[in-house]
Amino acid sequence: MDRLTLPTVPNIDNPELAAKLQYLLDDKTKPPGSLGRLESLAIQIGLIQGSTAPKIESPHIRVFAADHGLTKHGTSAFPSEVTAQMVLNFLNGGAAINVLARQHNIELKVVDAGVATDFAEFGVTNHPQLLDYKIRMGSRDALTEPAMSSEECVQALQAGMEIAKQLEGNLFIAGEMGIGNTSAASLLLAKLEDVPVAECIGRGTGLDDAGLQHKIKVLTEVLQRHEQVTTPLEILAAVGGLEIAMMAGAFIQAASDRRILLVDGFIASSALLVAERLVPGVVKFAIFAHHSVEPGHSKMLAALNADPLLGFNMRLGEGTGAALAYPLLQSACAIINEMASFSDAGISTQSESRSQEDMAPVIDTNDGQ
Repeated sequence: MDRLTLPTVPNIDNPELAAKLQYLLDDKTKPPGSLGRLESLAIQIGLIQGSTAPKIESPHIRVFAADHGLTKHGTSAFPSEVTAQMVLNFLNGGAAINVLARQHNIELKVVDAGVATDFAEFGVTNHPQLLDYKIRMGSRDALTEPAMSSEECVQALQAGMEIAKQLEGNLFIAGEMGIGNTSAASLLLAKLEDVPVAECIGRGTGLDDAGLQHKIKVLTEVLQRHEQVTTPLEILAAVGGLEIAMMAGAFIQAASDRRILLVDGFIASSALLVAERLVPGVVKFAIFAHHSVEPGHSKMLAALNADPLLGFNMRLGEGTGAALAYPLLQSACAIINEMASFSDAGISTQSESRSQEDMAPVIDTNDGQ
């Protein structure tokens, strides 16, 4: 495998800071713990930022797009041409992620990691929302050879790191678009976590029963083809995708820079799983947005010890689940920064109320008899 230097990630475990954040939350005008997950979310963001006043600044979405050579075997309900068509839709502002990004004022750009199309043929050159990091015209057919050469895999990881370095702000969402990428994510899960492949595979963009069985058959053969591959980097190159590798690199670099990783669904989680296996500790910077209905996502979340915020039965990708969950992070920061404490509001705490009860005079009801 080609030489690859990966950054380290900071250790955010800080019991003293966690205790300070907990105290601030407990001192707010509410019963302790009554805001549930919102409170633990505020603490996690505070630990990531090393601050008792966590905040979200200049959030960014990067949608990584690439094609997959394995789709020639009919593993997807849609043809690979849809990848490029959807990229054009993103650039025209018409996709679901465009709508949510606009709604929440999150900057959105699309990354061409390996779309099997020359966008200049569509008159798209120097588009301000399209970042050209194309490694090759789609990954190779993983049924007959590694999806990426070792050099291409390293290039994709490094490109992802470079993209993350250029980000402003402190919150990063990685979306994706790539017909066939649920197959790549399933293969990564099966190899990295030794999960039976049938438990990793879902219907993707809408396979029927026969299509699902065919997908299981093809992916089983892919795993047999790469049975001897064992290290995370080799597994990524053998069965992953260019956009997944680039996302993994971006996650690693963003965590190294102490950014919040707001993680979307199945594909994004597969990239985070790769990142965590390459650089342990990345997952501590991750907030998992939602639980996808893709069957493999449950296994992925368990492997990452993750507890997602939402369960909306989504499976679109693009970063849509993460964008939908984004306001919860804003609310968590607002609560710890803006909500009044008991002393600010002049409200007695529960302990103070008990103390006053203890000090109250005892009335003798026997009238001296």
